Amino acid sequence: MRRLTTPEGPDALTTQEAAGSSWRDVPAIELGRKARILAYLALTKPRIIELLLITTVPSMIVAEKGIPSFALMFWTVVGGAISAGGANTLNCYIDRDIDELMPRTKRRPLPTNRVTPRNALVFGIALGAISFVLMWATVNLLAASLTLGALLFYVIVYTKLLKRSTPQNIVIGGAAGAVPALVGWAAVTGRVGMPALVLFGIIFYWTPPHFWALAMRYERDYAAAGVPMMPVVYGRSETVKHILLYSFLLFAMSLAFFSVAEAGLVYLGAALILNGIFIGYAIQLYRRPEPRVAWALFKYSIYYLALLFIAAAVDQLVVIH
Repeated sequence: MRRLTTPEGPDALTTQEAAGSSWRDVPAIELGRKARILAYLALTKPRIIELLLITTVPSMIVAEKGIPSFALMFWTVVGGAISAGGANTLNCYIDRDIDELMPRTKRRPLPTNRVTPRNALVFGIALGAISFVLMWATVNLLAASLTLGALLFYVIVYTKLLKRSTPQNIVIGGAAGAVPALVGWAAVTGRVGMPALVLFGIIFYWTPPHFWALAMRYERDYAAAGVPMMPVVYGRSETVKHILLYSFLLFAMSLAFFSVAEAGLVYLGAALILNGIFIGYAIQLYRRPEPRVAWALFKYSIYYLALLFIAAAVDQLVVIH
C-alpha cells in the first residue's frame, strides 16, 4: 500500500496556527439582527441536521410498529436537532483554523468573522446543555444521554482527536452520526434493541463511502489544510477500493435488518434496489476514480439513506409480509 506525502509537518502547522491566531481575538464585524441570526444558524449546519433527523423518526416508527405520539416525536426531533446544532457549532469552533484555509469552508461564520470564537463556543455548549435537559424532561433519560454522548463523541473523539491524526477518522468518528437511530428507538421503548443496533450499523457502514466520495472531490482542500483524509494519504486508487468494500458491507447490514426487525417486502424490495444502485456507483467509481464520478456517488448516498429509512418506516405501516 503506497503512502502518499501529505502537507503536514512543522511548516503546515505553523501556517494553520498563524491563520487561526490572525483573527482569533478580533471582535466580530457589526451585523444586523437578521444577519446575526443567520450567522449563528449557519454554525449549526442545518443541512446536516436534516439528514440526522431523517434516521430518527423512522427508527421510532419501527420501534413502535406504528406511529408514536406526536408529542414524543416532536420533542425527540427538537431535542436531537438542538444537540446536533450544538455539535456542529463546536466543530466549527475547533476547526476554525483549517476552515479558513479551505475554499469549501472559508465562508463559514468564524473564518469570515461574523461570530467570535468565544461566542461560538458558548453557543455550542449552551445548545448541548439545553438539548439534554429538554430531552430528559420530555422524552427519557436514556434518549437524552445517548444524544449528549453523540455530541461529545463527535466533538472530542472525531473533531479533536481523530480528524487531524488518522485517515480512519471518519470510520471511527462516523459512529456519532449513527446514534440518532438509537435515540429514536430509546425514545419509544426506553431501551436499545437489536434492530436499533442494526440501524446504527447501517449508518456506520454508510458513512465512510459517503464521506470518502466527498473527500475525493475536495482532495486539494483537505491536502492544503493538512487533514489526512484517505484520498490525501493513500490516494484515489486505494480510496475507491475501500468505498467498494464498504458498499458491500452496507448491503450486508441492510439485509441483516430485514431479518432482525422481521421486516416485510416493502423494505426488502427497497433495500435490494437502493443497494444495487449504490454498489453500481461504487463499481463505476472503482473503474473511473475521478472527482466527477465520486460526486455522483456522494449525491446518491444522501438519497439512499433517506429512502432506505423511509422504506423501513413505511414497511411497518403497510405490513406486507
